[in-house]
Amino acid sequence: MQKPWLNEYEPGVPEHIDLGGLESLGQMLENAFREYADRDAYESFDVRMKYADIDQHSRSFAAWLQGQGLQPGDRVAVMLPNILQYPIALCGILRAGLVAVNTNPLYTPRELKHQLTDSGAKAIVVLENFAHVVAEVLPATEVRHVIVTGVGDLLGFPKGNIINLVLKYVKKEIPDYQIAGAKSFRDILKAGSDMSFSPVQRGLEDIAFLQYTGGTTGVAKGAMLTNKNMLSNIEQSYQWLACVGLGDDVIITALPLYHVFALNANCLLYIKIGAHNRLIANPRDMPGFVKALAKQRFTAITGVNTLFNGLLNTPGIEDVDFSPVKYSLGGGMAVQRAVAEQWKKVTKKPLVEAYGLTESSPAACINPISVQDFNGSIGVPISSTECCIIDEDGQQLPAGEIGELCIRGPQVMKGYWQRPEATAETVTEDGWLKTGDIAKMDEKGYFYIVDRKKDMILVSGFNVYPNEIEDVIAAHPDVLEVGAIGVPDEKSGELVKVVVVRKNDNLSAKQLRDFCRQELTGYKVPKFVQFVDELPKTNVGKILRRDLRDTYGDRTSD
Repeated sequence: MQKPWLNEYEPGVPEHIDLGGLESLGQMLENAFREYADRDAYESFDVRMKYADIDQHSRSFAAWLQGQGLQPGDRVAVMLPNILQYPIALCGILRAGLVAVNTNPLYTPRELKHQLTDSGAKAIVVLENFAHVVAEVLPATEVRHVIVTGVGDLLGFPKGNIINLVLKYVKKEIPDYQIAGAKSFRDILKAGSDMSFSPVQRGLEDIAFLQYTGGTTGVAKGAMLTNKNMLSNIEQSYQWLACVGLGDDVIITALPLYHVFALNANCLLYIKIGAHNRLIANPRDMPGFVKALAKQRFTAITGVNTLFNGLLNTPGIEDVDFSPVKYSLGGGMAVQRAVAEQWKKVTKKPLVEAYGLTESSPAACINPISVQDFNGSIGVPISSTECCIIDEDGQQLPAGEIGELCIRGPQVMKGYWQRPEATAETVTEDGWLKTGDIAKMDEKGYFYIVDRKKDMILVSGFNVYPNEIEDVIAAHPDVLEVGAIGVPDEKSGELVKVVVVRKNDNLSAKQLRDFCRQELTGYKVPKFVQFVDELPKTNVGKILRRDLRDTYGDRTSD
C-alpha cells in the first residue's frame, strides 16, 4: 500500500522497528535493572527509589508469588493508584511470568466482580482504601491471595506512618473491611527476600496483560496484549521520541498507570531507557499538582486534554519552569485546539497529539515531535504501522474520503480474552484492527478523526459505554426506558447524559444519580438527567441514539 506518511518522519525514525532479540517484558526488565541500577527510577511523595531498589523489591514479590504456587500465565490483578507499590508489583508479576490485570481502584463492586471473574485472577494487590470493595466480591471470584497495602507503606519512617495514620483516622478514607488471610504488601516483600526466585522465560506470543476495555461497544472485554505487542509499542514509541535525545530524563506521570497510555508511554518506556518517573498520586488536586511541577526539573509530561486544561486554569502554572521539557504528549481523548494553543502560550512548548486504543497497546499514530503548532490531526502512523480508511464494504478509500479507521501492526492485540466472536468482529483475518472511529487521511498521510462509528462516550480519556449505563438505570424499578449519550464539555471532552422515561413521576434526577453511584464509577454516573414521555426508536423498537443526540444533546437536566 502507499505510505505517504513516511515522508513526514523525523530524521532517524525507521520505517520498521527491530526488537533486538528481546522475547519478553521480563527480559527487558532484567536488562534495565542490570544496566541502570544506580539511577533514580520512581519517585512518590518526594521519596525516590533507584532501579536497584525496584529490582530487589520486585524480585522479592516475584519469589513470593511463585512460592504460593502461581504458575506462568496465571492472572494477577493490580488495583493501585500511582504509588511506588505499582511498579514493584507490576515488575514482580512480569518477572514471575504471570499476566497483569490492571484494575481501576475506583471500580464499584459490580465492575470489579466482572473483571475478576472474567479474567480468572488468582491474586490481587489492592490499596487498603479500596479493600472493602474487594471484600464484597471476593467469594464470587477465583482470587485466593489478597495483598493489601497503604499509601505510606514504602515511604519510610516517619513520613509513611504519618500519611497512613492521617488517611485512616483524620481523613477517614479507609473503610473497614474483613478479608480472611489477607497479607500486607510490606510483609510479603520481607518474606519474599528470603525466598528463592526462579527466572521465567516467556515468549513473544505469550500474554503479558489483560487490559480491560469495552472495545468499541458493550461489556468490558480483556484485550490480550502479548509480550510482542507491548515490546513493539515500547520500541515504536522510543524510536519516535529518540530525536529529542532521550537519556537523563524525568517524566511527570499523572495519568493512572493502570491506563494503557501511561502504562506504556510512562512506566514501561521509561524503564527501557533507565529514566525517572515522578508519580502524581492525586492529579485532581490541581494546586498540589502545580506545586509538584514547580519543585524540580522535568523533561516530559503526558496527559489527556482535561489534565492539561486543568493545569492551565490553576494559579501558579505560569511560574513553572518548562524550559527543560522535550515534549508534552496528549492522548486518550481529542486534544482541543484552544487547550493546545493556550498550552504553547503558557509553556512555550507545543502540545503534541497522539492516538491509540487499548487494542493497539496503545500507540498507533503520533504527530512528529518537532511539530510546533496544533494541526487538528492525530498524526501519522508510527514505525511498522499501517493505517487505512475503509468504507462499509471494507474497501480502502483514497485520501480525503471519510470512512472507518483501521490499524495494522505488531502492536495490535492477540484478541479479546475468551471472546473469539468479538475478536473476529474487531480484527480481520489479515490483521486489520477496526477502530470504530470515523476518519480521513490527507495527501501527506496525516489522519483526522471525524466522528465515532459507535456510540462510545469519552470522559477525560476514559471510555464510557452507553449500554452499560442503560443496563444499570433500566434496573431501577421506577424507570421504563433509558438512553445514554455524551454531551460536550469544555473540561472533560464529554459528560454522560441520560434521557429517561419514568414509570413513577416522583422519581427525581438525584435519586437516579444516587442509584447509579452504587453501581458505576464516578465518571460514568450521569451528570445530566432529562425526563421525557418517549424515546425515539426504529420500527423494530431500537432506540435511535443519533436522534437522542440531535434532540437532547444539550446540558438540559431535571
